[in-house]
Amino acid sequence: MSEAEETRAGVALTNLDQVLFDGSGAVKRDLVDYLDAVADRIVPQLRDRPLSVVRVRPGQPPFMQKNLPRYTPDWVRRVPIWAEASQREIAYALCDDRRTLLWFANQRAVEYHPTLATVDDLSRPTHLVLDLDPPSDGGFAAGVGAALLVRQALADAGLAGAVKTSGAKGLHVFVPVTADADAEEVGAATRALAARAERLDPALATTAFIRADRGGKVYVDPTRSGGATVVSVYSPRLRPGVPASFPVSWAELESVTPADFTIRTVTELVAERDPWAELMPPPQQLPADLVEEGRSIPVPRVQAMHEGRRRARARRAAAD
Repeated sequence: MSEAEETRAGVALTNLDQVLFDGSGAVKRDLVDYLDAVADRIVPQLRDRPLSVVRVRPGQPPFMQKNLPRYTPDWVRRVPIWAEASQREIAYALCDDRRTLLWFANQRAVEYHPTLATVDDLSRPTHLVLDLDPPSDGGFAAGVGAALLVRQALADAGLAGAVKTSGAKGLHVFVPVTADADAEEVGAATRALAARAERLDPALATTAFIRADRGGKVYVDPTRSGGATVVSVYSPRLRPGVPASFPVSWAELESVTPADFTIRTVTELVAERDPWAELMPPPQQLPADLVEEGRSIPVPRVQAMHEGRRRARARRAAAD
């Protein structure tokens, strides 16, 4: 056990001058200082939401941690959730306060991925999310173009959303929804909105789940619903320079780049205000016709599974 170099909020902080990760241009202290400075902004986005984090240890590849380790302090709030994939119960953390956030920072947790629903009712997401993933050679500008398509699709449905950089090359559009919508309805509406955005400009946007079918277009991901997680606004990302996911007004979207927002620049930008809270519209009721339209669209992962099997059969037949 390393000796504590500093204590904040009762959390012993260690190895603060170690390099955070290769290419970060930062040490662990920079991560701790950043998260401490934005605690009042990021903790409200994490509170009451089962949390997965991406950690990085010296000399090891990054890994996503869902299940809390045994050495987690008793004061870290947690919730047990059954995982169908692994057929076991997972103890997810709830990052409800600065103390817990600092503990995660000391664990070298760089990225923070909360669920879209709170522990009050995990079957009812509080937000509908469209995740925009530009192709590797498409650049951020292509993602911005797709985000504007999503904004138009939302407006056509009588809805409004807020947009943030993902902190990588993409963008996330968040639409707060009223508590009467369950995960199935939110998922259906997400599929319908993605399809409508694609129809507005099929040369730019695609909903093709299989990467090889996207043809260099921006993927409008319609699968962020139910138990899905999305990287939190203000969360650092494990990328060179340690960018952070950051909210941007629609008017400013075409004039920014992800590199504008890093753990070195965001602190000042949120010192006096919370842009995400300012930009987020109030919860909205999902239109019934939008939900019904989405119900007629196959769930992409299931569709991709069937398509993968069909292609495998075709390859075997061709080989014979």
